Amino acid sequence: MGNEFLGDRRTALEDTFFHKKDRELLEKLRAESQVKEKKGALAAASGFTNDALLDGLLAAGIESETFAAVTLAPLVAVAWADHEVQADEREQILASAVKTGMAVGSAGYALLQGWLERAPGPELMTAWKDYVGALRQTLDAGALKTLKDEVMGRARHVARAAGGVMGFGRISAAEHGVLDELERAFS
Repeated sequence: MGNEFLGDRRTALEDTFFHKKDRELLEKLRAESQVKEKKGALAAASGFTNDALLDGLLAAGIESETFAAVTLAPLVAVAWADHEVQADEREQILASAVKTGMAVGSAGYALLQGWLERAPGPELMTAWKDYVGALRQTLDAGALKTLKDEVMGRARHVARAAGGVMGFGRISAAEHGVLDELERAFS
């Protein structure tokens, strides 16, 4: 009877061990499936199929619902150039978001507001530069120039929002540095 009892305990322990391992594997499969779904949705929203670009966007916290916000990353970078977002800069960026079709209260809008409250990490600009790099490969020269002019115009508008007298004039050296960095991304 003692051997039978020990055998039953061993079997119960083995079952518990393998059940735990099965659960861990199932959770891992679910997580991988969620990443694939998010990547597929982001590919559909952005039009990009490059895995590295999509992985970079996901790593930066960009998903299909928040993809529109990545197009505003240059404005956020300019606003944070002086280590503080001014009220006028914030207003300009949120107005740009609405003008480009981002709905107030949407996930993208909330993400953008978060970036204006807390400076995003460098992965945001890396993701944006990768985004522009992918666009350079897919857009013709005219369309790329139009996009560049639009992005740079909005970025300069944000840079001027809190500088100089009554918002006109001086753009700080730090903001000029970010504007130059944005310009190089299109080259």
